[in-house]
Amino acid sequence: MVEQMGRREWTVTGMDCGACSTKVTRAVERLPGVSGVSVALMTERLTLDLAPGATTAAAIEETVRKLGFGIAPKGQEPPRKKAFVIPGTPPHPEARPAAPLPDAPSEAGNINPGQGWHQTAKGRLVLLTGGLLALAWSVELIAPTSLGYWAFLLACLIGVAPIARRAFTAARLGQPFTIESLMTIAALGALVIGAAEEAALVVFLFAVGEMLEGVAAGKARDGIRALAALVPKTALLETAGGPREVPAGQLRVGEVVLVRPGDRIPADGVILEGMSGIDESPVTGESVPRTKGPEDEVFAGSINSEAVLRVRVAKAAADNTISRIIRLVEEAEEARAPTERFIDRFSRWYMPAVVAIAALVVLLPPLLGGADWGTWIYRGLALLLIGCPCALVISVPASIASALSSGAKRGLLMKGGAVIEAAAKVSHVAFDKTGTLTQGKPVVTDLVPAPGLDEAGLLAIAGALEAGSGHPLALAILRRAADAGLALPLATDARALPGRGVEGRVNGAQTWITSPRHAAGMGGIDATLARQAEALEAEGKTVAAVFRSNEPLGLIALRDEPRADAADAIRQLKSLGIGATMLTGDNGRTAAAIAGGLGLDHRAEMMPEDKLAAIRDMDAAGGVMMIGDGINDAPALKQAGVGVAMGSGTDVALETADAAILRDRVTDVPALIRLARRTMGNIRQNVALALGLKAVFLVTSVLGITGLWIAILADTGATVLVTLNALRLLGYDPTKDSRSA
Repeated sequence: MVEQMGRREWTVTGMDCGACSTKVTRAVERLPGVSGVSVALMTERLTLDLAPGATTAAAIEETVRKLGFGIAPKGQEPPRKKAFVIPGTPPHPEARPAAPLPDAPSEAGNINPGQGWHQTAKGRLVLLTGGLLALAWSVELIAPTSLGYWAFLLACLIGVAPIARRAFTAARLGQPFTIESLMTIAALGALVIGAAEEAALVVFLFAVGEMLEGVAAGKARDGIRALAALVPKTALLETAGGPREVPAGQLRVGEVVLVRPGDRIPADGVILEGMSGIDESPVTGESVPRTKGPEDEVFAGSINSEAVLRVRVAKAAADNTISRIIRLVEEAEEARAPTERFIDRFSRWYMPAVVAIAALVVLLPPLLGGADWGTWIYRGLALLLIGCPCALVISVPASIASALSSGAKRGLLMKGGAVIEAAAKVSHVAFDKTGTLTQGKPVVTDLVPAPGLDEAGLLAIAGALEAGSGHPLALAILRRAADAGLALPLATDARALPGRGVEGRVNGAQTWITSPRHAAGMGGIDATLARQAEALEAEGKTVAAVFRSNEPLGLIALRDEPRADAADAIRQLKSLGIGATMLTGDNGRTAAAIAGGLGLDHRAEMMPEDKLAAIRDMDAAGGVMMIGDGINDAPALKQAGVGVAMGSGTDVALETADAAILRDRVTDVPALIRLARRTMGNIRQNVALALGLKAVFLVTSVLGITGLWIAILADTGATVLVTLNALRLLGYDPTKDSRSA
């Protein structure tokens, strides 16, 4: 079978530390025709580009299995095999049968939902090595010393066997410097110099450390699993024979479902009948239920709290808001932070360097100073155990994964570690006005027709030009026309003029709607209308001039009120030491009225290219974040160091920008920055913890103050501590912290 070129994806189970993902990456990228390898530790994903005719998908899967991990193509459940089974122990009743692997036992021992630590492969290894160690101590107490030594020797060999097998497999695949290989050398070396009891203890502590890493990794993944659990498994589908319970994943667009009080909404949709309070906190983090009725949108996973609703399904299960959020969180792990990429490069030479230092510690003192070989071999072995950079490698991805999960629960989405790191460095925020700082629902406040035309005629012409437009100002004009019951004439050749307005033919005449400034340059506004426009703009209103060629038809004034939390958001940004500027295509007087009330700077009458240039200038002076709607401001969002789209779960909000705010709250902008800063602080703590412990125990091991069992605690203990520290981010709520971060 010929493999097709393209991006391929698998689910890989059993990875619970940075060294695990590194092993998979380095083994797979050595295969012919494989490129672009990316392994996401927290979401258990392997993605790569596969050239045709070089390496088959089956060969990739076999390579991963040889390393001891479970693997299956995306969408399938990988087998959760047992790494080491205590003889006579029955298999777990929920375990799935799987084909035996001749090359290596599986390492897929991290905890799965509903599974206790003792039911995992690594948990069983802890029980085995602990039992053997206890048995050896018992033998030493009741039997001669020599017999006790052999008991510890046997306990060490049995316990280290599965570890040595994994080390041998990794070495065959070109990775001699793994924690398993260092552990095996240290244990066997300790036996050679007669330290059998300590060797057996080190093997047990290693098993405990790996088990704890699996527990911690499972906890870190719980946040993503919790998102998937928000959507109900079943739905009440309306059929000709009455409501019928069906799997929610099989709902089709256009079908109608019933949602009872207390039920979760099974799909993104639109309410047809009923009015109820909708708790959207599972999706957007908004804690206050919102009253919604006919024609209002609802999200899958939201909770209907009051009355029965009939909801028309608008999106298939794979495209609903929660599914897209999960995909974003999963894909975000591939957008690695610069700090993470640096640490990955650092770790590539760090472990070989430690091995070289250990060899020098073993050889130089006896050869140059006549020191005791046994003492320095022991100290060199301790250094080997310190050499694994697991804690350092996992320090960044664990924090990033926790931050992404914490943010997603609160409607703050960021596309990976690179975005988090950039957001933490932001020194200036640029806001679009309409729909961002304002509610995005302007209303027509004034109609000023030119002599010879009444208000209805002016509104009908404007409505004809704006028909079909999705711009907030256009929708406001169309709503006013609909409320007036006007029959709109047909506009032909209508087209948008980016940054200026709309033009088209109405009743056979070329007609425009633009700002008064542009209208003045085209003879579309006279002196009287110009004075009226200035007065309306001074009141904070947006004015549109309607005209034909050299024939003013009148003015339409609209006002879009600022969001209730906009002023507080600007205050919070200032407390964080961040400047704020409003960029708008609106006129200077309206912009000044809005910006003055909110307490931020403004730049007005800006074309899309002007916004782009402004963002470029701000970015040159320091990190800039652009907040917009994800559509009209696409160039500026792309140019900014961090582009953030506002909008309640829209496709554009989730897919266009670097980050998205689902709750339409301006105060979520400083919250997102606080989350990014707290995450980078957590990463710095983790790196300091990992390197600090390594440095301390490296020195104490060389000086003979600490031995083998302390060295293994320094390695696995640091990994567990780093992971637990990262998990603290899951409980951090940046929306409730208005202090500087």
